[in-house]
Amino acid sequence: MSDVGTGILGFVGMSALAGVLVTAAVTPALAVTGMAANNGISMFENLPGYLEVGELSEKTDIYAVQADGTPYHLASFFDENREEVPWESISQYVKDAAVAGEDPRFYEHGGIDIQGTIRGAVSTYVLNQDVQGGSSITQQYVKNVLINNGVREAQTEEEKEAAYDAATETSPERKLKEMRYAISLEKKFSKDEILMGYLNIAAFGGRVYGIESAAQYYFGGKHASDLSLAEAASLIAIVNTPEKFRLDYPESETNGASTVVDGQPVPYADNKQRRDYILGQMLKEKKITQEEHDAAVASPVAPAIQEPSTGCQTAGGSAFFCDYVKNVILNNYDDPATEENEGAAMLQQGGLQVYTTLDLELQGRAEAAMAENVPYTDPRFDVGSVAVTVQPGTGKILAMAQNKRFTEDPDIAATSPEYTSINYSTDFGYGGSSGFQPGSTYKVWTLAQWLNSGHSLTETFNGARRDFTRFTNSCEGNFSGSFNPRNDDGRIANNAVDATKWSVNSSFMAMAQQMDLCDIKKTAEAFGMHRADSQPLTMYPSDVLGTQEIAPVTMAAAFAGIANNGTTCSPVAIDRIVKADGTEVAPPASTCTQSVTPEVAHAMAYAMQQTFAGGGTAVASNTGTGVPHIGKTGTTDNAFDTWMVGSSTKAATAVWVGNVTGGDNRTNLRNISFDSGAAATARHRIWPSIMELADTKYGGDEFPDPDPSAFKQVLVDVPQVAGLSLDAARQALEAAGFVFEDGGQQDSNLPAGTVAGTDPSGQAGRGATIRVFTSNGQGTTVPDLTGMNALEAKAALDAASLRMKGGGGNPTGTVTSQSPAPNSPAKRGDEVTVTFGGNGNAPGDG
Repeated sequence: MSDVGTGILGFVGMSALAGVLVTAAVTPALAVTGMAANNGISMFENLPGYLEVGELSEKTDIYAVQADGTPYHLASFFDENREEVPWESISQYVKDAAVAGEDPRFYEHGGIDIQGTIRGAVSTYVLNQDVQGGSSITQQYVKNVLINNGVREAQTEEEKEAAYDAATETSPERKLKEMRYAISLEKKFSKDEILMGYLNIAAFGGRVYGIESAAQYYFGGKHASDLSLAEAASLIAIVNTPEKFRLDYPESETNGASTVVDGQPVPYADNKQRRDYILGQMLKEKKITQEEHDAAVASPVAPAIQEPSTGCQTAGGSAFFCDYVKNVILNNYDDPATEENEGAAMLQQGGLQVYTTLDLELQGRAEAAMAENVPYTDPRFDVGSVAVTVQPGTGKILAMAQNKRFTEDPDIAATSPEYTSINYSTDFGYGGSSGFQPGSTYKVWTLAQWLNSGHSLTETFNGARRDFTRFTNSCEGNFSGSFNPRNDDGRIANNAVDATKWSVNSSFMAMAQQMDLCDIKKTAEAFGMHRADSQPLTMYPSDVLGTQEIAPVTMAAAFAGIANNGTTCSPVAIDRIVKADGTEVAPPASTCTQSVTPEVAHAMAYAMQQTFAGGGTAVASNTGTGVPHIGKTGTTDNAFDTWMVGSSTKAATAVWVGNVTGGDNRTNLRNISFDSGAAATARHRIWPSIMELADTKYGGDEFPDPDPSAFKQVLVDVPQVAGLSLDAARQALEAAGFVFEDGGQQDSNLPAGTVAGTDPSGQAGRGATIRVFTSNGQGTTVPDLTGMNALEAKAALDAASLRMKGGGGNPTGTVTSQSPAPNSPAKRGDEVTVTFGGNGNAPGDG
């Protein structure tokens, strides 16, 4: 059969059913007597009639809240740039232009314009000309709803394309279904509601959808309510054939650049032609006056394109925080029933208003401090720096700055080192890096467990540098070997306060050696410590000094937990999420955990405040505001990473400056300078600048005094090792948790080479150094001469190889005192001074 024959059959089928549809739509109560009509109605009634108008795909906007409470727009995300507006927010010019240009009988028919339908069917199926619409506004609305529903349900690009093709295919079957849905919609919604839905869903070229977004994009941010007559007609012209009549490609062939008048090309000639047709239709339908028509036709098509904010690159210095918010949404909205992540759909299609925790004033200070102290790039190494501020008690991220410009374009990131898409502040799974070694800032978890396990701030131990040969580790396995980290200077700290103030490596190793490394790890995890690359956290001896890779935002939140009486709140970036219909979606909430008891936290804070005191490692970061701070510095091996992390009771800030990449390309920051000063101390210029504003804006309370028990001196018994071999004494003392030190020989009457005694003896602080002395075999013990007469005392001293001196008093009496005292150690040949008194022959003496 020829194409013409096929077209005629299609036309006949369409026409017959169209007649039925007119009857069904306009006069449904009229009796239909013809068999063909009855069959047609039966066939039509079997088509699906109910159309669910799903939520439209709308752009999501992300905001920070300004000091006066008003929102500040950071960025938008969308698959379709659309913003739904109500009826009253659409210019009457737009409504009239749509009806006059697309469906003049819209307010008269029951959903189908039969004249337009027959005209379109003849052109498409009989004459084989270009596809003609002929669809009513209601039918066009149905088609767009079907596209929207199908695309939003699709999970892949292939499924989206298939859904679009199914909703737009040129076939009588699709047209019939569309008509059936149109009649159904007309029975459910008013004409104004259908027209409003159509104007909100219609495509306006590219990714622009809906009259409000079209007005803002094409006409310099105008709202749909403020469009002029000519502007309204130009926008309605686009919906007829969006890619042909769109207004953002003035020089393309499809926009009439080939049209020449008086030797000059006429941009937007195609749009103008369609616009003027619509204006003529509006005049014909008496929606505008002749004067209005003529003035509008005489005006040029003059768009003022305003590119919408798409993605975080428009958020300026807040772009990395914006990117974190984006990833929070992507990562936190899974559908348990389907195991599908709804976050992407929410972000790109959900029409959300996302209000974040960002403090714009503090963010501005962080960006300024970063820009003043760390360059975007450095020819000597891949320089990186971040500053993150978290609020104690809530986990709210108040600021997040980085020494780079944000881009999501991999080509730009690859060729321009000042650009990156990687957020150094956070975990890999949230758009971040694999983390950075926190160095000595990590020592606070050993301090926490030291106090957790009953030790005190002033308890003494041996903080001297030495080989550490054994560590208990019930997680990864006990350590036996040799670990001897160097200290940054020659200071030795023998208690936890000085160890923290001066950040002495050997002191923290001495503390860790008295505990289970596994317990230190568990305490760190209680404060939210986890590796940025999502690998399991470990705790080998070197990890006491901070060799795990951690994200700066994790460190800031953990220090906020110390300042918050030991309650750590996980970091959050979103305050509220409002859907397009005004209802709210619960944002990911902060989880607050009592990491240590308040008493332990207060003792930690006491030690960490000392870092800002004279000689402390954080003195250079003092803000001078009078607000109390806790803090800890960190510098990794070879100063590849430098940190300053600290907190008031109101704000905690982590600053990292270091090498972004590892390997041989790294540079020791102690060997170089930036324009602002020494590279290794840039952290001490950034941190106080940010915290000075935080102190001024939020204040800060005194940290609670530690419980008196935090200062107790813990004493334990020193094992009795006299008479043992030196090696046996060493084993006994180390088994009891003491540090052995050979004190050399001393006079003793014990066999030469055996242990003669210890210093101290009796009791000492746990972990203290015990000096052990060995006997030289030359010692003796002073006998007790009390009550002896001279002859008896002389004989006793002779037996002990000692000499008697003195004899003052009554030499015929008995010994009343002696020096050295009885049982004292002495060297053979030493003198013992004695004093006699009384009368040896006094009455009553036997």
